[in-house]
Amino acid sequence: MLRIDTATIALLALAGSLEIHAAEVDFKKTIKPLIESACLQCHHGEDADGKLSLASLESALSGGSKGPAIVPGSPESSSFYTTIVLPEEHEDRMPPEGQPLAKLQTERIRQWIMEGAKWPESVQLSVKPRIDFKRHIQPILEENCLSCHHPENSEGDYDLHNYQAAQKLADGGLAIVPFQPTASPLYTLTIRDQDSSDLMPPADAGGPLAKESIDRLFLWISQGAVWPEDAVLKPREKKRREIKSPDDFNLIRRIHQKIVKQSKKSHQERMENYSQKIPETGVHFSMTAIAGGKFEMGGLEDNQQGKSAGSHQIEVEVRPFWIGTYEVTWDEYEPFMATRIERHKNGMRKDYDPTTHTDVDAVSRPTAPYMEMSFGMGQSGYPAISMTQHAANKYCQWLSAQTGHFYRLPTEAEWEYACRAGSTTAYYFGDDPALLEEYAWYYDNSNEKYQKVGQKKPNSWGLYDMHGNVSEWTADQFVEDYYSRIRTKTSNPYIVPKTLYPRTVRGGSWFDDPQNLRSRYRFGSSAMWKLQDPQLPKSLWYHTDARWLGFRIVRPLEIPTPQEMGCFWNSASGKR
Repeated sequence: MLRIDTATIALLALAGSLEIHAAEVDFKKTIKPLIESACLQCHHGEDADGKLSLASLESALSGGSKGPAIVPGSPESSSFYTTIVLPEEHEDRMPPEGQPLAKLQTERIRQWIMEGAKWPESVQLSVKPRIDFKRHIQPILEENCLSCHHPENSEGDYDLHNYQAAQKLADGGLAIVPFQPTASPLYTLTIRDQDSSDLMPPADAGGPLAKESIDRLFLWISQGAVWPEDAVLKPREKKRREIKSPDDFNLIRRIHQKIVKQSKKSHQERMENYSQKIPETGVHFSMTAIAGGKFEMGGLEDNQQGKSAGSHQIEVEVRPFWIGTYEVTWDEYEPFMATRIERHKNGMRKDYDPTTHTDVDAVSRPTAPYMEMSFGMGQSGYPAISMTQHAANKYCQWLSAQTGHFYRLPTEAEWEYACRAGSTTAYYFGDDPALLEEYAWYYDNSNEKYQKVGQKKPNSWGLYDMHGNVSEWTADQFVEDYYSRIRTKTSNPYIVPKTLYPRTVRGGSWFDDPQNLRSRYRFGSSAMWKLQDPQLPKSLWYHTDARWLGFRIVRPLEIPTPQEMGCFWNSASGKR
């Protein structure tokens, strides 16, 4: 929103409305920008068109082939004025290309000549680009301002959807003062410090503006802030500027080399449970070894709407892997998420320097959250929540770059295999939902919030909270016909994601009823999980409305190729 301090209000009060002229036209503030942008490109130097130079008052008074361009006190005798008010189709109309000068601009020139055409000798002119509203300014406003400043949501009483609305006097004065960018909050608030609460657009809405956009706003207002009356603005998604990120396939290759090298050092990996420290933070996490094998996956399946979708059961084989003993906690995840380092929307650090930063630094990480992401439910020892699958994937890459082990999200098959722990019943402890109290946090016992990990009984393989507490991301695309799709590939099945939505989630949560905690229950992600996200475009990193969603990690025994690693870590990259 446009916030205005006391000094600005005072300036605006003096400035008046868009239609009121100052007592005397100031050459430097008003006429100079018009000459520089609309005239000087053709009318300066020895090769000036019509031998008329407007680089100084002396040359303008001398005139060109048609006589003096400016006759102080007489606009009608000054070709500088008379040619800019000719009909658009007239061959002598100036400027000859582009839009004619607006009435506001020509009237200021006329007034200046009437007042004696005062032109300080010390003022130097230079060619400046002429700013066209529809081409240069409308995209800036629509992409950065209209989401908050339109008729239905005119924050700060400012409505910028058309000319008539923009020129109305709000409680804090005018947003735009023609010819006076330093008195126009539309410009001045874009140049506030990055940590200022008055910066527009705010940092959490994509601010600050790019320098090119700020410069265009300055020039446009300097040139009179001409806004065609037929221009009606609508909010639109901001065009993403392509930024060359170090988080590319070369980075994946280097991480792969580190993993292979470390694997050779330790010779043959033994399938044993282990605990490991995250080097960057010193936080420990535990992994449980899962021997590969075959199992009956699925059963009387429910689809995403909870309706019976028939009997779906198929024998599936998975290779050996380790899986997180617990869901990833805030202790592990928050240092990855909240870095206090300025980042581009894609997660690349803005200060990245390949000569000083490491491969860990090169991994894309979340931009700063726009609210407290535990929502007051607890942090230390509690499961991390509300991350997108992309954020969970990049956490796995970040962890891999530090530890020299390949971590990723589990596939659906791996997750269900680990959850069942050899069982064939609805839950890993049997079929009776009345026993859930001993094994899971769900709607009836959670007190409407998640709980610390590892407090309920584990399954027979020592895994905690596979039922309830928080639902867990898997790596797969969610498809209704999953079992039909994998029927021809039952060894390590994986539905490679093609679209951002839906992706598969498993396990049920503190918010769910018992039927959604069953080992076989699966559902897909939705864009509605970002409903409260105020950003345009929506964040790559947060599902603010999914306060019951987390994840746990997997490490396969077999090291995949760099291409396969990239497929897991970047399956959501570039998709919206």
